[in-house]
Amino acid sequence: MRKILPSLLLFVVSVGHATDASVRPGLWEITTTSMLLALVPRIPPEQMQQLTKLAKQYGLDLPRIENGAATSRICITRKMADQEIPSYLHVHEAGCSIQNAIRTGNDYKMDLVCTNPQLQGKGRAEGSFTTPESFSGWTVFTGTMQNTPVNEHADTTGRWISANCGKIKSPR
Repeated sequence: MRKILPSLLLFVVSVGHATDASVRPGLWEITTTSMLLALVPRIPPEQMQQLTKLAKQYGLDLPRIENGAATSRICITRKMADQEIPSYLHVHEAGCSIQNAIRTGNDYKMDLVCTNPQLQGKGRAEGSFTTPESFSGWTVFTGTMQNTPVNEHADTTGRWISANCGKIKSPR
């Protein structure tokens, strides 16, 4: 479990960044909760350093993780906010693709398919924007991580903080 936890953690945190075209541009705070994130205190410090380094290779900064929740801040540009289906989802960097993405009003749904040597399986992400400044959603994933069965559920909320992103960069 200690070997797969860091990789799966990276996947769960990155999937939590899904947004919709009705989003207000600017600085957003994204919080993702899951049983997997509750296990983070069990990861040895040297493995967390390796995970942080791996995340940086993909252009991600690992979020603050406390009490089973990962909280991060991301900058959403006007161009990103105007996308019908967001193309900047980080799951691409985890070796996963998005299929059957649908947006109906303020709701979004998409299937996730992961077919790489480390992570294989399928998932689903759904969410809704209650306002242009807040959303909530969930992600489920079933498959294998380094040949170990995985069945994960994560809940995500997001809230707009400011029109000015400051030093926070937008996702690639």
